[in-house]
Amino acid sequence: MAAGMLMAVGVVQAADDPIATRQAIMSSVGAAAGLGGGMMKGEVAYSPVAGKAAIAAMNAAASSFGSFFPDGSNTGNTGATEAVWDNSEGFAAEIAKFSAATEKAMAAAGKAGPADLDAFKAAMGPVFGTCKSCHETYRKKN
Repeated sequence: MAAGMLMAVGVVQAADDPIATRQAIMSSVGAAAGLGGGMMKGEVAYSPVAGKAAIAAMNAAASSFGSFFPDGSNTGNTGATEAVWDNSEGFAAEIAKFSAATEKAMAAAGKAGPADLDAFKAAMGPVFGTCKSCHETYRKKN
């Protein structure tokens, strides 16, 4: 019970800090991309379960990420460019493409995950494409 209450406090605190929340979400996306990319490059052995996990993490991020860019969260330690707020319709369109790609990947993955590496590449390739497309305009260059 105490652990559940502690987790609830953490969620409330995260909701109060949209920059930290979106950074946490992007951290999960980065981990999923690392796993997925590693499998696609042959650096990590392909597993349907791991493939499904990478796709599911991307899908979870896509369903919530866009909610954490309220007015005023464009200053501070953020990797987002001003274009997120200056062109909010364009940013929303990028998030919608990400969401659609992850939904399609989830459907293709089925219950057990993509059967083989080629099926995983076919499902995840378009997801990675939406990441690249969004980052070109809406993420600060390092």
